[in-house]
Amino acid sequence: MDKPPVKMMDPTLAEMGNHLSDAMKILESGKLESEQGEERRKLSWKDIPGPLQGDGQDVVSILQLVQNLMHGDDDKQGHRMQYVGEQGHMALLGHSLAAYISVLERERLRKLTTRILSDTTLWLCRLFRYENGSAYYHEDDREGLVKVCRLAINTHYEDFTTEGFTLLSSKHPVIYQSAACRTGLGQHLCSQLALPLSSLCIVPCNTMFGSLHQMDVALLDKLIKDDRESGKLPLLLIANAGTPGAGHTDKLSRLKELCVQYNMWLHVEGVNLATLVLGQVSSTVTAATKCDSMTLTPGPWLGLPAVPAVTLYRHEDPALSLAAGLTSSQPVEKLRALPLWLSLQYLGHDGIVQRIKHASQLSQQLLEHLKTLASIKTSVEDELNSPVVVFRFSQDNSAPSSGGSVEGYLAGERDILDALNRWLGEQLAQQVPLSGVDVVELEDEGTCVRFSPLMTAAALGTQENDVAALVEKLGEMIPVLSCTLRFRQDFKDEVLQQASLSYIEDQSWSGLGGVRYEPRTTDLDEDKSQHRVEKINSDLLKKLMELDTELYFSDGPEFCEEKNCIFIGMATEDLDVAELVETIVSFGRDIEESGKLFENMTEVVRRGIHEAEQQLQKANEEKLMEEGVLRQIPLVGSVLNWFSPVQASVKGRTFNLAEGCLDSTEPVYSVKAQMNKEASLDSPKSVTKRFPGQKLFRRHGAGSDSVSDTSSVSQLEESFRETAPVQASDAEEAEVPQEHHVHIVEETASSDQRVPEGQETESVDTLR
Repeated sequence: MDKPPVKMMDPTLAEMGNHLSDAMKILESGKLESEQGEERRKLSWKDIPGPLQGDGQDVVSILQLVQNLMHGDDDKQGHRMQYVGEQGHMALLGHSLAAYISVLERERLRKLTTRILSDTTLWLCRLFRYENGSAYYHEDDREGLVKVCRLAINTHYEDFTTEGFTLLSSKHPVIYQSAACRTGLGQHLCSQLALPLSSLCIVPCNTMFGSLHQMDVALLDKLIKDDRESGKLPLLLIANAGTPGAGHTDKLSRLKELCVQYNMWLHVEGVNLATLVLGQVSSTVTAATKCDSMTLTPGPWLGLPAVPAVTLYRHEDPALSLAAGLTSSQPVEKLRALPLWLSLQYLGHDGIVQRIKHASQLSQQLLEHLKTLASIKTSVEDELNSPVVVFRFSQDNSAPSSGGSVEGYLAGERDILDALNRWLGEQLAQQVPLSGVDVVELEDEGTCVRFSPLMTAAALGTQENDVAALVEKLGEMIPVLSCTLRFRQDFKDEVLQQASLSYIEDQSWSGLGGVRYEPRTTDLDEDKSQHRVEKINSDLLKKLMELDTELYFSDGPEFCEEKNCIFIGMATEDLDVAELVETIVSFGRDIEESGKLFENMTEVVRRGIHEAEQQLQKANEEKLMEEGVLRQIPLVGSVLNWFSPVQASVKGRTFNLAEGCLDSTEPVYSVKAQMNKEASLDSPKSVTKRFPGQKLFRRHGAGSDSVSDTSSVSQLEESFRETAPVQASDAEEAEVPQEHHVHIVEETASSDQRVPEGQETESVDTLR
């Protein structure tokens, strides 16, 4: 028996597919250009575009430009493209094929588009258990809701196509949506339909019974009755099968009963609709198959880039569907389904189910591990089958704590926990990027971390080991969060004990807290005083950031109301809060004193020079009266000084730059003599003892930086060198006046005066 002839592929289609596949791989890899081209790109691709070239460019040059725009800053910013597999290439190929198919003759184009649209609609209805449904394909995932709402208007207002919106004034339509719906969804719907915002009714969620993210059905029933009694028309209800925040599902069965009772249209959307393709589905999600319409987003669920969203709906009147824009007589409009048509065939039924099942298993894997972690609270609708996992760090009062108490401090401090959870989510997303976690703000729970693999796993390629890495990182961060929460109050108490520090209360900061160094009051005006505070705290922040420590220092959150502050980041178990605060005070005092010196330097030096000149002139006059005129004559004075030396005492003077006055040198030399005596006795300074490997602001014996018996002497010396700025004690403060003195010795003898042997003299320095 002869086999049927096999039709050969159109060579144009095959060639286009090969070229497109090669072009996408080249653009993704970023290896198109040569070394000369790379150098030229660095010099020119960011420049202002020039005019369109008259002779045109070849394909390679155009792809070169596209690649430069895609990968230009990858080396600097570390951008990572979304994972695009072979199924993604099929979806991208569909857009090119749609342009190619659109040039076919009209009759052939009509047959082809009808086949593509009918196949895709049939597959989707069977996959998601939506019997006898039609499909509308759209780019904006909100557009399908706009179309079905227009269909509901056409259904309830029979003369709407001829009378228009004049009919709506007699019987005002009302659209109901849950408070947990997407932000701005109802406003977008009203703006697209030219309805007033009074047509939108927000239904609150449960407050006493059931999930806090589910629509309150009893309250909805009351609102509908009130609207009907006031002459309004309940038109449409928007429900969730997986809220955008927590992934909870409304009571769809009960909502469907209300819609049937009041002749309303029920529309359902949400990420949990993806689980309809699985063999075992929860009854709450299965109820979505009885709704009037539902919006699906297969692109993120299956990792398909640039595929349209799909709204499945049921309606018996094709004319009204056409009037609402759900169907089109233009064949080109039907080509929107082509990328999805290609991708679904490439994946197959088993491949689609496997991807959804894999994402659900990842959620269950994470949920099981979270149950074993202390201080982590989860917010899931169904622990046995929840595609979205939302969790939050929440310090339990019963949890053991060392070095401080959390009771009482947590009362009313939800903002602090929100800040810590925001930091937790950002760190997890940064350190485990393949997990796809993000931060979400929930009205009741506050700031939480969300893991929704149905929306991210297919695009990122998330696997079980990524979830394990996420759990591992989370286990490492929980002690840091607990210690930071415990040490916040200790840090505040230590700061309030320092007169030169002000504690900055900012509960949105995820760390120990903020401080501001306040210099001692002076006679400066307000502007100069403010500038001085800004300068001191800026220099103090730079000095703290240069320290070899694991603590993070910053100028605060981006929108912080307080200015000229220093914020300290997360803490660890072995943090020495007292040493940290003392270091800030010590550094701030040094910067303040140095600032005073430079601020007063010009005027002080000018006054000091003038005073020194007056005293030197007075000393010369006294010398002339004491020694006589003859001793001032060069030759005669030398002879007289040889035979009859003058026993004149040298009066040393020091110029204090900080105070701007001349002092005697006797205290200086007495202090130096005392220091030499202490040095001879080998008396070391009083410093904080630090052990080998012990970093700044760390308590010895707490944490991983404990002393090892094999620590070398070099490590010990280096440890002391690193902590030298912090260990400055009162001895250094006592030396501050000595560092700011300039010695000025009055000249009381002529340059050629002979001094008897054994008599100590001091050099003469004159400031001019």
